[in-house]
Amino acid sequence: QILLFALVFGMSATVDIKNMREQVQNRSAILTGVFLQFIILPLLGFLVVRFMNLGHGMGITLLVLTSSPGGSYSNWWCSMFNADLALSVTMTAISTILSVVALPANLLLYARFSYEDDIVHSLDWRSLFIALLIVISAISLGLFCSAKIHSHKFNMTANKIGNYAGIALVIFSFTMTNTGSADTKIWSRDWDFYVGVALPCLIGLFIANVLTTLISLLKPERVTVSVECCYQNVGIATSVALTMFQGDELNEAMGVPFFYGLVEAVVLGIYCVVMWKLGWTKAPKDAPFWKIIVTSYEVLQAEQEELDTVEIKVSDSSDGPAPDDAHQGKVLTHYFEIEGFNAINPKPKEASGMLVRDSKTSDSAIV
Repeated sequence: QILLFALVFGMSATVDIKNMREQVQNRSAILTGVFLQFIILPLLGFLVVRFMNLGHGMGITLLVLTSSPGGSYSNWWCSMFNADLALSVTMTAISTILSVVALPANLLLYARFSYEDDIVHSLDWRSLFIALLIVISAISLGLFCSAKIHSHKFNMTANKIGNYAGIALVIFSFTMTNTGSADTKIWSRDWDFYVGVALPCLIGLFIANVLTTLISLLKPERVTVSVECCYQNVGIATSVALTMFQGDELNEAMGVPFFYGLVEAVVLGIYCVVMWKLGWTKAPKDAPFWKIIVTSYEVLQAEQEELDTVEIKVSDSSDGPAPDDAHQGKVLTHYFEIEGFNAINPKPKEASGMLVRDSKTSDSAIV
């Protein structure tokens, strides 16, 4: 739970609040993401469980996984490959809040149609809502800190914290899913395990790309919505599995979020690299790979926009009214380019001209 909180907090605190406010108004992207998140993906999970006759441990965990809100790892991937991180965090926050109702509703609906016995009553709803509360709290705190501190250096530091927490959570899941008997280890499952867990991610990614292209979202937004659609919050499924199952059934259930995470990592890793090379992300397609995964171009873009705003304000302030002719003595006015402005000692690098006005003769000249 601590790693989950650190991951969500780090990614949320990376976001510039100005970008966040703009993305809240992005109705097309958000509504498309909600539709894919709570209609398409849960339906895909149900179809897999139903037609492949998956057991309780694997089936229930897959239903929880596909009914969960957008995963914190989705923010991580959008950050690393420079999709629209502000939109990703916005969608994660909205989907997490909506999931308080949508997740139980989808789980109740599809669990009843997937199994004949009353498996719903054995679900640990307390653990499920605790996991949701952790995500909501981490997002709120991260955005609050970003707004109050308002430092791009802090955004970068928070981004690193989230990345480290994400790696640690992957290692933890791998350890948990490989501590049982030989038959329950991740590399010794039946074919239906691998196919069943992978299908929702693969089909969901395809549908998301087609739909976002049809409604003409911006290219970084298409990447973000596609990632958000199929990159689920594996932390919630992991928490439910830990409290609901025991023994080999626990190891089988823990394998679902872990293997789903592997599929996401491989499939979305390839997808994000291809989209970057096609120019669908905010990172330059000709930049070195190592640079784009360690650099947040969204933060750099926000920083540049602030610098541009400062330059415009300084430029406007230099275009003041002409000196009053009623003033006595000599009036000296310097004209200089904005590049020559020094915030500490505002002297021009190179004056382009000097206006000298003599109060006695009223003559003026440029020297």
